[in-house]
This record gives sequence, C-alpha cells and structure tokens, in this order.
Amino acid sequence: MKNELNLDFMGAYERIKNTVKHTNLELNKRLSEKYACEIYLKREDNQVVRSYKLRGAYNMISQLSKAQMEAGVVCASAGNHAQGVAFSCEKLKIKGTIFMPEITPKQKISQTKLFGNGWIDIVLVGDTFDDCLAEALTFTKENQKTFVPPFDNYHIIEGQGTVGIEILKDLPDTEVVIMPIGGGGLAAGTGKYLKEVNEKIILIGVEPEGAPSMTAAFEAGKSLKLDEINRFVDGAAVKSVGLLTYPICKEVLNEILLIPEGKVCTSILKLYNEEAIVAEPAGALTVAALDLCAETIKGKKVVCIVSGGNNDIERMQEIKEKSLLFEGLKHYFIVRFPQRPGALKLFVNEVLGPNDDITRFEFIKKTERESGPALVGIELSNKQDYLPLLNKMKEFKFDIIEINQDQMLFEYLV
Repeated sequence: MKNELNLDFMGAYERIKNTVKHTNLELNKRLSEKYACEIYLKREDNQVVRSYKLRGAYNMISQLSKAQMEAGVVCASAGNHAQGVAFSCEKLKIKGTIFMPEITPKQKISQTKLFGNGWIDIVLVGDTFDDCLAEALTFTKENQKTFVPPFDNYHIIEGQGTVGIEILKDLPDTEVVIMPIGGGGLAAGTGKYLKEVNEKIILIGVEPEGAPSMTAAFEAGKSLKLDEINRFVDGAAVKSVGLLTYPICKEVLNEILLIPEGKVCTSILKLYNEEAIVAEPAGALTVAALDLCAETIKGKKVVCIVSGGNNDIERMQEIKEKSLLFEGLKHYFIVRFPQRPGALKLFVNEVLGPNDDITRFEFIKKTERESGPALVGIELSNKQDYLPLLNKMKEFKFDIIEINQDQMLFEYLV
C-alpha cells in the first residue's frame, strides 16, 4: 500500500526513540489458549506517561520552529493527551498551557503537573470538554501559540504509527492487530504503517458501543458529529473522529467492532485479577473484542494494543458494578412487600437462593416499612439463577418491577 500522504513514520521513530519507551510485546498464554492462537499484548500502559499519547505529542512538538517553541504550545485534554503534552514540554523546555474541564479529577490534574515539572500552566474552565476546547482555541489564537490536537494532525498520526514499527520489530510475522479507536490517531498511524509493510495484515478497530464515531463516519462516508455519546470509556469517547484520520482508517481497517461498556469493565477486572495489568477502559477495549473476532484470529499471531493504564482507583467500584450488570449477575428491583407480618423475613428466607446476596436495600416510602415499596439490589453467583429468583417472587406473591429492564428508571433510582 502506497504512502501517498508522505507520512514519515521512520523519521518519527528516530525523533522520539530517546524519549519514548519501546514498550514490551508480551505473549499471553491464558488468552492464547482460550482463542486457539498466539495473542500478544502491546503494553502501552507501561509507557512513561502510561499511554501511547506521548508518541504523537512529542513528534509534533519536537518539529516546531524555534519561534513556535519560544511562543509555547496549548492543548485541551482531561486525560492522556494532556500528560503527553506536559511531558514533552518538560523534555523540550517549552512553555505549555493545558486547558482542562473544571470537573477533571484532582488525580489527573496532579499527574499532569508532575509530568510538566514547572513547564506548564493548567487552566480549569468549562463544565464540558467542548467548552474547554473552545476556550483553548481562543487562547491559542489571541496569544499566537501553537495548538497541539489530540489526533487530527499528520505529525500526531506519524508519532502514533511508531507503535506499529515496534510491533513488527518484535514480531515481524504478525498477522492480526487489534486497535482501539477514539479520534482515530492510533488506528490511522499504526494501521497505515502496518499496511505499507504488509498489505495482507488484518487490522481490526474497536470502539465503545456508546461512542461509535468512526463506525458512524464509515456509514456516512465522512466524519460527522454524534449528538450524544457515553463517555465512560473516556480515552476512546469522542463525538467526531478526525477529518484526517477518517480517510486513513477507511483505507486501512478491515473491520470495526463495537463493544458494550459493561464488557469492557469485565475485561478490566480480568486483566487486573488474572494478569496484574491495570488497564484503563480504552486500554481494555481490544481484549474485550476477542470474543467477537474469535474465528478471524484462530491459528494466527495476534497483537492487542493495550493503549493505556491511567485508571483512577476511585472508578473501580463503578467498573465492578457495570461488569456485574453486563454479565447478568447484578439485578435491581422495586419490590412491594405483601401487607402481612413477616413479609421481609419471608423474602430473605424463602425467595432468595442460598448463594444470592442483597447488596442494596432501601425503602422508597420510609413510613411504609414492611408494606411499602423498597429498592432491592441482588447479586447472583450465576446468571442462570435469575429466572428461579423471578419465579420465587411470583410464587410468594411479591409485586416487583425489574429496574434493569427500564433504562430511565435505572438511571433515576440506581
């Protein structure tokens, strides 16, 4: 496949190699046995800023003119891109201004300051990323600085493509590469380089189901802006992909898979519990996709890019909850107890199975205990126990509403 854009991937590799870590490519025996192939994890979670984003940021900033470097750079990000820009500013001794939404967790702010080491200023502004971005672009123009975009820039794309160079250096006969997609910088850069070297290599892009921006672009034939997205997989949740990244991804990707956010959470927990890998939601996307492409990868050498490991520990309870809901092991009900003495005791002793666990219980009407409706959360040890649980509730005349089946009610009560 020709490189008509003249993207200089090897030049980018030379520019960043003394700053960016050549991350390890690890054969994962458990996943390989499960899917009857050789599965390798490209561990960008072990990058110096715990994500691949440093590659593109450093490649772009290091090529600025002397005047541009003296004027300084600007970016808008609440996550990995901010940390990549901050690290690059410190390394190159360039002043940077990083705009973050006011709701950005303190942990991300402090981490960005740490990487910037005095070379950056952080401006907290706006309730949403779009508000923050607008302020950053205005500031950039008024102060004649250079804006460093998160993905839609050819130098950014070149830098992200160095992931592909490292993959083929370590595993020249790679047959399949699975890549997460947010704005498309990683998939465009890595995908373009890999197809240049080997047109037969299979490239699979993965998006969160709640933010299918590249899928929408493929269907529409152009980059477009989605009205609403689920921001849970924050490293891959954008409303619109890049004007530059879209046509490259359209050219090089063999397919795109959409993964439910709950399935991503299950993969995060398995990577942590079984492999001691701390992956952020976007970083776990590729592993979560393996079930959906099991036939495609059978018998092949497969690389899953674990794109980042900046996962806030405070999110783990939410991640566990979403996983249990997706796996059919956590269920919420509104239960109206029969108006008779001992109804609550009957529910616990006779309705619940021996391995069922009440994880939440609160009366909705505080003055009607023993007879009023209650919000009840139940965790099962096996999803096959759900139907027997429902049958027991009906048998003992408990009036229920299954909240899991009503999204609006679920969001309001749970």
